[in-house]
Amino acid sequence: MARVLLFGPLRDLAGWRDREVEAASLAALRGLLADEDADLGLALGGPGVQVAVDQAVVRGDAALTARSEVAFLPPMSGG
Repeated sequence: MARVLLFGPLRDLAGWRDREVEAASLAALRGLLADEDADLGLALGGPGVQVAVDQAVVRGDAALTARSEVAFLPPMSGG
């Protein structure tokens, strides 16, 4: 199962930070999370949210393995 990490307001919205989820792709993972929590699903697809798979930012879909780590990163502001 892939390890899913949520940070910042995404974590607060979901009510969890770290969870194991079985999914073969990033698209399948997003769909599963959205099916479980529609508000979280919308937030994960929101502007500025980035996704890192095994510590590399990805755009679009990506294959996942049982050892994958998927981190959803909220929009960041600089200063």
